[in-house]
Amino acid sequence: MGLDRFTERLAHVPTGPGVYLMRDKNNLILYVGKARNLRNRLRSYFVPIHHEDLKTRVLVSEIEDFEFIVTESEQEALILECNLIKEYQPPFNSRLKDDKSYPFIKIDNSEDFPQVYITRNVQKDNAQYFGPYASAGSVRKTLSLLKKLFPYRSCTKNITGTDDRACLDFHINRCIGPCIGAADKNQYKDIIDQVVLFLEGSTNQIVSSLKDKMDQSAENLEFEKAAVIRDQLKSIEKVHEGQKVLTLRPENLDVIACSQWSDDAWIEIF
Repeated sequence: MGLDRFTERLAHVPTGPGVYLMRDKNNLILYVGKARNLRNRLRSYFVPIHHEDLKTRVLVSEIEDFEFIVTESEQEALILECNLIKEYQPPFNSRLKDDKSYPFIKIDNSEDFPQVYITRNVQKDNAQYFGPYASAGSVRKTLSLLKKLFPYRSCTKNITGTDDRACLDFHINRCIGPCIGAADKNQYKDIIDQVVLFLEGSTNQIVSSLKDKMDQSAENLEFEKAAVIRDQLKSIEKVHEGQKVLTLRPENLDVIACSQWSDDAWIEIF
């Protein structure tokens, strides 16, 4: 991609958060990345022209075009980046992942009460992996958000359901307390299923399910339980409202893109 053409394209790139995709001459996706400032991040690939890192030099030499997706927040960009990498498996993302052992979120389904944690060791097992993430900091931000939304356990203890006391998370509704027998395997699995759906972008499905459970709890006069679910719903919907990118599952959709620059406007149907 020539510097003149890149400079012309760069003028139309916003300075907010988002995800960018690098394509080669055959329109294949070479690399997917996220940025707090899209314009600055894309500029860094071509200025300076000569990069010290060999892989970056090879990547830049093969870039023929790029595109970008604007997001409402860095968190949304992070989720979208991971989904796009999983969807397209770009070759340069794979090389970076292999070389630097990028972190993933792991849900270990071999456990009766699965944990949700960071790992850099992806294995062929019964676990579910979400990533790769750009850094351990990115994963920690995602896990912090998940823990605020879904009351799964953060401890590493062996769960027997016979503990005398629960930790603080249980008392502030951040865990449903399987350690003291307050929740069984099926109830806990339901929470983990919600975490998986959220990481996959299926927020609407979670909201619908929780509303049904809240209504059922109210009908059964379990008002305290209904109130906890209500608060969880509010938190999820707050995140959902600011997130425009919801899912990357293959569906038949007609997408209309509009862009305006000065007195010019472009409309394209995909």
